Amino acid sequence: QVQLVESGGGLVQAGGSLRLSCAASVRTLSSYNMGWFRPAPGKGREFVAVIRWRGDSTYYADAVKGRFTISRDNAKDTVYLQMNSLKPEDTAVYYCAATSAAVVNRANLYDYWGRGTQVTVSS
Repeated sequence: QVQLVESGGGLVQAGGSLRLSCAASVRTLSSYNMGWFRPAPGKGREFVAVIRWRGDSTYYADAVKGRFTISRDNAKDTVYLQMNSLKPEDTAVYYCAATSAAVVNRANLYDYWGRGTQVTVSS
């Protein structure tokens, strides 16, 4: 069982930055592809970004491409989401999740989820 705990959320003005962290309870996080998701109206949890287990590939939703950067430190069992140039529409609870599936942009294929961290961007 993998337990994930997000941190780093908060209130920031538009144009500001936040760095989210996701810490795992096990030393096997390096075996999983790690993603970040956020709720979207009528769409459940929307894909934001993912990093493959070796850290050699990353993918982003079009809405965040060029502004967000996902990274991981397998030695610390931690995944990060650096969010720059934040917009009010980025306001959401952000969840990190782990999957061993090859398809990485679908929430229903993720095995483990954190409880989320709130990000609020004021205009």
